[in-house]
Amino acid sequence: MTKWFGLLAIVAVAHAQGRGGSSGLAMLRFGCSELSIDRIDPLVTPGQIPSPHVHQIVGGNAFNASMPSADISELATCTSCTFTENFSNYWTASVYFKARNGSYKRVPQMVNDAIGAANGGVTVYYTASGKGQATAFKPGFRMFSGDALRKISTGLGRNTQSCFRCYTGPNFQGNVQSPCFDPKLDTEGFPTTPCPGGIRTSVIFPVCWDGKNLDTPNHIDHVAHPVGGPASFAVTNGQCPTTHPVKIPQVHLEIVWDTTKFNNKEDWPVDGSQPLYLSNGDHTGFAQHGDYVFGWKGDALQRAMDNGCFAATCTAANLKTQAFPAANRCQVKKSVNEDYDGWVKELPGSDMAGMA
Repeated sequence: MTKWFGLLAIVAVAHAQGRGGSSGLAMLRFGCSELSIDRIDPLVTPGQIPSPHVHQIVGGNAFNASMPSADISELATCTSCTFTENFSNYWTASVYFKARNGSYKRVPQMVNDAIGAANGGVTVYYTASGKGQATAFKPGFRMFSGDALRKISTGLGRNTQSCFRCYTGPNFQGNVQSPCFDPKLDTEGFPTTPCPGGIRTSVIFPVCWDGKNLDTPNHIDHVAHPVGGPASFAVTNGQCPTTHPVKIPQVHLEIVWDTTKFNNKEDWPVDGSQPLYLSNGDHTGFAQHGDYVFGWKGDALQRAMDNGCFAATCTAANLKTQAFPAANRCQVKKSVNEDYDGWVKELPGSDMAGMA
C-alpha cells in the first residue's frame, strides 16, 4: 500500500508541475470483483454465443451477449465495483498457461495492491486533469483499446497502451514506477522468465472523442489519441486532434494474474520459452486488449472528474460506495457451458481460430 500511495504522490506532483494541467487532478482508483468468466463479447461479436475467446468481465449485471445502445445504468440492478453508481462493464482477454504436455489452464486473477477483499477482478482508473478538463461519457458510449490480432510491438515505448509488469516477489514487490514505465519489469509482450510475485496487465484507453458518435463499427474510430501520440498513465493534458476535439477521462484497467503456481521451469516448454497465451491464442502478449461500455448513473462520473476525486472514495462529489462483500455477490451466470478452471486440451474457441 505504501508503494501505491507513493506512486500517487509522484503523479500528483507531476500534474501540479504542469504535466497534467490544473492542480485539481482527479483520479478514481477502485476495484471491481469478477462478474463472470464467459465466452461472449457484446462489442466485437454481439449476440454470438459462444464468442471466439474467453473474457473476464466486471461491472454491472446488465452484461450479456447483446447489450443495447441504451443507458446501461437503467438496466443493471447491481455492480461488482465498489462505486455503486457505476454499472459500466469492463472486460479483457484471459491468460492461459500451456504446460509441457500441451494442456492449458486458465491463470487465476488475484486482488491488486491496496484494493481490499475483492474476488479477483479488475482495478479501474478514471483520470482527468482538473475541473472542466474532461467530459464524462454519455449513455450508450462504448470503446475498445488494443488489437486482438497484433503479433508485433507497437514501438511506443513508455507510451504503449498495454503492458505487463513482472513482480519480483510477494506483495507486489517491484511495484515502484508508473505503469509501463519500468525499463526492467515492464514489457509490452509477456515476460520471458518466471515472475516470483505474479504479473500485472495494464490496458489504457484513448482520451479524445469526436463528440458525436457513441460508437463506431470497429469501436475505435470515434476516439483518438492526442496529436503528440498516446497518453501514458495519468497524463491527460495532451492536445486533442481537431477531428476528435473533446477530452474524455482516461480509462485504465489493471489485472493481476497469479502466475506463481506456474513458475516451475520443468513444466515450461523444453526450449525454455515462456508458456503464457492470451485466450485468443496469442502467444506474444502484444494482442492484449480491453472493452468498455459506459454505465455510470446520471452525472456521477462528471461530478467525480470535476471535484478532484482521488482513489476509492469521494465525499466531495457525494459518490456512494459499497464494501466488497456486497460487490462480490453481484454476478452474472455464464452463457457458455465450458470448463474455465480445469486443465483443457485446447483453448476454448480454438475451433474459431483467426477471429478477433
